[in-house]
Amino acid sequence: MGTGASIAAIVLAAGQGARFGGGKLLADLDGVPLLHRALAAAQAAAPGAVTVVTGADADAVAACARRFDADIRLVHAADHAEGMAASLRAGVASLGPEVEAAFVFLGDMPRVPHAVLAPLAAAVAAGAPAAAPWFEGRRGNPVVIGRGLFPAVAALSGDVGARPILQGLGEAVARVEAPDDGVLFDVDVRGDLGRG
Repeated sequence: MGTGASIAAIVLAAGQGARFGGGKLLADLDGVPLLHRALAAAQAAAPGAVTVVTGADADAVAACARRFDADIRLVHAADHAEGMAASLRAGVASLGPEVEAAFVFLGDMPRVPHAVLAPLAAAVAAGAPAAAPWFEGRRGNPVVIGRGLFPAVAALSGDVGARPILQGLGEAVARVEAPDDGVLFDVDVRGDLGRG
């Protein structure tokens, strides 16, 4: 990324949360909606450049996001039922030509350590095609993908995020060691809220 290059953050918030029983991103976690935790990390990563991708429960999720930040960008993935790839495609497709890299956050990950954000962005700015946090040998989220990978995102399908792209890059993905397991922790079922 060149001088003055723009980085954005996409928050994938289109899933229906079936295992949770629905309404997952709106669920209360220590007094705030689960989605707000992910939005706080996204805002720290890319202030003023956060896009929330909605799908299932679109109106309620959009309202929740607007309560966090009235100016947040919203994009609806009409084909969200396909899975995560549809949400990621919609988010990346919505980015302007000035955006040279994008963080990809998952709306159900409330404990992303902010300490990994700047190093992830810096790795892609320095020339890595993508960057990901790692904890105890496992790759986590959020990831950062450079503009050169946006066409590959557009070709994704099914219930996968950027995983196939990152796997294809192998050692070219910059690794940032995370200070804790917040890069791995997500909320799948209601009992997970107690661990958030």
